[in-house]
Amino acid sequence: MIDFIKQPWPWYFSGTMIVMIMLILLFFGKSFGFSANLRTMCSMAGAGKKVKFFDFEWKDQVWNLMFLAGSILGGFIATHYLSETTPMKLSEATIADLKQLGVKFDGGLNPTDLFSLEAMKDLKTLCILLAGGLLVGFGSRYAGGCTSGHAISGLSNLQLPSLVAVIGFFVGGLIMTFLIMPFIF
Repeated sequence: MIDFIKQPWPWYFSGTMIVMIMLILLFFGKSFGFSANLRTMCSMAGAGKKVKFFDFEWKDQVWNLMFLAGSILGGFIATHYLSETTPMKLSEATIADLKQLGVKFDGGLNPTDLFSLEAMKDLKTLCILLAGGLLVGFGSRYAGGCTSGHAISGLSNLQLPSLVAVIGFFVGGLIMTFLIMPFIF
């Protein structure tokens, strides 16, 4: 059984599971998205006393917090106990592109040149990650949700604002990849 779980699963299995989750959420009148948990946590901490945006009944969102906790726990278990140690496979062109940017591909999902405790000692890397985090946080709030919320939940609910947001995410990713990243690195 463990060997079955450890093997890479096909894309259609994940897609089917996402559809099942969305059908259950739609049935119960819920909307999926991880960035909503930040608002819930701020409300739990008492931010609603000072800022109207955080003044809502956060207990109605406990299910979403449990989904977040389960996702983090599931990712930890999958990474540390159920994944093979074989290096990730990337195309030679992608490896060459990363090398051109000064990022060494070491076979992992996240390059250690950018995502390690050692990388945090470099001021440039720290500034890039801080700026990226601020932009993602601002963008999630400005767009009324994150990529998972808009692309999975919003599109499955046929919401036009989610379609606009997803197009914006895609265009922003292209701009970042082809115009800004070469400038930064």
